[in-house]
Amino acid sequence: MHPETKKYHYMIRTTFNKLRDVKDCMPKGSSAVIAAELGIEADDVRAFFNGTYVAPGYHIEQGPDGGIVTLDDTRILEVALRIGWAAKNAL
Repeated sequence: MHPETKKYHYMIRTTFNKLRDVKDCMPKGSSAVIAAELGIEADDVRAFFNGTYVAPGYHIEQGPDGGIVTLDDTRILEVALRIGWAAKNAL
């Protein structure tokens, strides 16, 4: 994430497999849509869901279901959930 972008003031802990479930619910091409909306690179969005994302506020530790992921900045996840929900509900 760019340092000048607003960061939200809450944290989410989830599992890596749950992030993959969100990714699997999104239609093809969603990484580019998320990137355009947030002003970041599509490769960053892909890395976010592949577990190779390197940024402050994205932490993976050993644990069940692929590991525990702590997100200090939830913007990518929020947009992905919105896109996945819209696709599921044919909006």
